[in-house]
Amino acid sequence: MAASYRIAEAAELLGVSDDTVRRWIDSGRLPARRQGGAPAQVAGADLARVATQLHDAPEPGATRSSSARNRLTGIVTRVVRDTVMAQVEIQAGPFRVVSLMSREAADELGLDVGVRAVATVKATQVSVDVG
Repeated sequence: MAASYRIAEAAELLGVSDDTVRRWIDSGRLPARRQGGAPAQVAGADLARVATQLHDAPEPGATRSSSARNRLTGIVTRVVRDTVMAQVEIQAGPFRVVSLMSREAADELGLDVGVRAVATVKATQVSVDVG
């Protein structure tokens, strides 16, 4: 079953306000489906497309004055599978996270474009810059 999100969920995943998502829906930038009196729903694949357009990679050497937490909630924007491995890209607000894992793991987790996912980062060395 394809993933879909309410306006508040879409806003949280994209790191924008609910009103911004509503404006994007009204302008046609982000398609939404409404059935009867139910809240508007945004397809995960459409949300992933907009997520990839939101945040360009920062210029080399450019940093922000804060550090991300170790758990980054976002939306899967790309999955490349071969016979053994999978490369999964997640847009978590302004952060793009790329994970390499076994294809089996990606399949078991149901990782496809538009699925909500949480990237957990654990490293023995983490650099923090203040720009």
